[in-house]
Amino acid sequence: MLCEIVDRHGGQATSLLQILIDVQMRFRHVPPRIMTALAGMLHLPRTQVEAVVEFYRFLSVTSVGRFDVRFSDSVTDHLLGSRDLAARLCQRLGVKLGETRVDDAVSIHLTSCTGLSDQGPAALVNGHVLTRLDGDRIVQMADFIDQGMDLDTWPKNWFKVEDQVQLAGLLLEGELPLGASLERALTLHPADIFSEIDRSGLRGRGGAGFKTAAKWRFCYEGEEGAVPGDPTIARYVVCNADEGEPGTFKDRVLLSRNAQDVFEGMTVCAKAIGAQHGFIYLRGEYRYLLDSLLRGLKVRRLRGLLGRNILGVEGFDFDIEIHLGAGAYICGEESALIESLEGKPGHPRNRPPYPVTHGYLGQPTVVNNVETFAAAARIMAYGADWFLSVGTPESSGTKILSVSGDCERPGIYEVPFGSPVSDLLRRCGADDPMGVQVGGPSGTFIGPDEFERILGFEDLPTGGSMMVFSQARDVVAIARSFTHFFAHESCGFCTPCRVGTSLLGQLIDKIAEGHGTPHDLIEMTQLAAIVKNTSHCGLGQTAAHPLMQTLERFPERYQERLKTLFFEPGFDLDGALEVSRQMTGREDAHAHLTQSG
Repeated sequence: MLCEIVDRHGGQATSLLQILIDVQMRFRHVPPRIMTALAGMLHLPRTQVEAVVEFYRFLSVTSVGRFDVRFSDSVTDHLLGSRDLAARLCQRLGVKLGETRVDDAVSIHLTSCTGLSDQGPAALVNGHVLTRLDGDRIVQMADFIDQGMDLDTWPKNWFKVEDQVQLAGLLLEGELPLGASLERALTLHPADIFSEIDRSGLRGRGGAGFKTAAKWRFCYEGEEGAVPGDPTIARYVVCNADEGEPGTFKDRVLLSRNAQDVFEGMTVCAKAIGAQHGFIYLRGEYRYLLDSLLRGLKVRRLRGLLGRNILGVEGFDFDIEIHLGAGAYICGEESALIESLEGKPGHPRNRPPYPVTHGYLGQPTVVNNVETFAAAARIMAYGADWFLSVGTPESSGTKILSVSGDCERPGIYEVPFGSPVSDLLRRCGADDPMGVQVGGPSGTFIGPDEFERILGFEDLPTGGSMMVFSQARDVVAIARSFTHFFAHESCGFCTPCRVGTSLLGQLIDKIAEGHGTPHDLIEMTQLAAIVKNTSHCGLGQTAAHPLMQTLERFPERYQERLKTLFFEPGFDLDGALEVSRQMTGREDAHAHLTQSG
């Protein structure tokens, strides 16, 4: 069995994570004997195999249940009662949260956002998604699990995932004809492809906003002194489909309904930079999309749009492989993603050098996100002027947003850059908003006096999510949830993030539970500055944003939680608020750095 799994993945050390995912599915954990055997078969130190198993949330050294249930622990699921539902299922099945029942029938865990914030509460059962859970379904689930009923016999509508496109624009309207982008790209020199993408103003849609054409050109040109496009150098195209930012699900929808656009954009990039191999890094929570994506790739191969001599052009060889993640938010950072692609724990690399010159296997690599490749495909087909017809001079085109939380119409909204937040709140039916988290926890939290701010790189950049919170919500509890998310997802590589996020979580717990003092706020802001300024990667650098931004905008919500008996004469919060303002100025508001463009 193990030899079969290893052979299916090519028997290469770079496939270690893919092999371990299959082992986990087969044995419900990764036994020590398997780790030892894999180390020998792949010529790796056993410690490296063990490190990979311990790093990823969906791999385990202890057995999970035959029904492994993982409730989404995103804040939007909290608002819908996900934790209460998890507790009810635990009670009915006689199992503790985070453990496996003694008969190995079931295990129940909380997991990070499953990318289903628009149709929660959500959960995964053996990797299959369950949407719109409620009390009645929990009762039936418990019965099905106790009876050992196969998932195939559960109600089909429980597993239904809707796209929920509420507003379509340049990228979601109509259908791009297969091969249209490639046919045009074949008539152009690489320099002309870069020029067209550059003229369109396309910037990375993952949040960082780096110019797409510049990234492609740097990869093509290589290091200083190299021969541009040198055919003896292997180059790679990587699509970052690991959207783990809580509240974000736009890439899920693009891969569900516009996957051919994404494949096409990757192939255009390959033509421009001279790559022969591409990867889609698909987050483990989206495993249910794998079969449809594989079918889509097969269609392209049959039509001569992937493989050898694409569209009959001698020497134009390019194909795409799908790699699965295994539950690690940090792998949304491009260098951590590359480490994971190579079969390692997803620790972010030191930079420079950057992936465009030293990426996958040390070779020049372009990493862009799903929406960026989809946009590049349509720009190549319809031209830069078509894209420039929408948006602002600084932010061309549209932005696809995942909208969830306290609104009547959650779902996908594709809006022109330059749109005010107030317009989106009106469209989604948010009648009484207290605040909006733009771009996920690592983005920007804005209050009512900022709802006229515009979406765009010149004001409010975003990787693609907007979580709406009504006046009835507790802003301190929201910041607390986000802070614990970062502490949980820290990869542990650097001390400021590993220790600092945990300490921030302890401080916000103390304040939220009414045991804090003004001195705790000062300590929290000072610690936040240390974590932000000394962490190795974007996760730590943005981990304190929810605390600092909500403290700056809602100081009274924090102050009312503090123990007044500790106030000293003349003591106020100005020191804490000043640090907060310095850390969360608008020049830093776009620091959604954990996701690649």
